[in-house]
Order: sequence, then C-alpha cells, then structure tokens
Amino acid sequence: QVQLIESGGGLVQAGDSLRLSCVASGISFSRYTMGWFRQAPGKDREFVATITWAGGTTYYADSVEGRFTISRDNAKNTVYLQMNSLNSEDTAVYYCAAGDGTVIYIGESEYEYWGQGTQVTVSS
Repeated sequence: QVQLIESGGGLVQAGDSLRLSCVASGISFSRYTMGWFRQAPGKDREFVATITWAGGTTYYADSVEGRFTISRDNAKNTVYLQMNSLNSEDTAVYYCAAGDGTVIYIGESEYEYWGQGTQVTVSS
C-alpha cells in the first residue's frame, strides 16, 4: 500500500518560515519525481514545486520562486518544502505527490500518488 504522509503545517505569521515534510512508503522512492501542490480555499489545486528522482532538477511556480526550496533525502524516503517569507497568499492545504519517472512534472495528471495534505495558514 502506497502512503504519502505530509507534516509540518501550522499557523504562522507573515514573514515566517515553515518546513513541510512528506514521507513515502510502498514505492521505490528514488525512482519517483516528487512534487508539492497546494489548494487555497475556493480555488483549484495548483502546482508549487517539483524535484527529479536524484534531486538534480527542480522547478517552481512563479509565485514561490526564490522563497520556497524543494529537496529530498532518498535514504529517508522524504521530500521537503522549505517555505520562507510566507504571506497570506500562501495559505492553503499543501499536498505532496509522486510520479513515476525521471523528469520534472508540473501537471496533476502526471502524478500517480497523493498525500492527504497539511494545512498552512499565514496570518497577516
């Protein structure tokens, strides 16, 4: 059974930082491209960041470029999202996802497995 379990969300103030983690089980983690998505209230889920299987390539949404950093530790089956300079527009449920392949994936349909999400709330 495949599981992706996110953690690290919470309530913070504008300008603060958070680090999200996502631990995967039931898959050969190092084979998978990993991604982070988010869904704000009343909005569609949107792409945030992605990282290839060896961590050699990353890609970010324009809205988070320069503030967020995605990384992974294949020995721990874990992908991270370091979020700095948070603002109210970053308030959302954040999801990690896994897609079988060696290239970056931006579209939701390219990801096979999804976590349940972790809530990030930024107060202004």
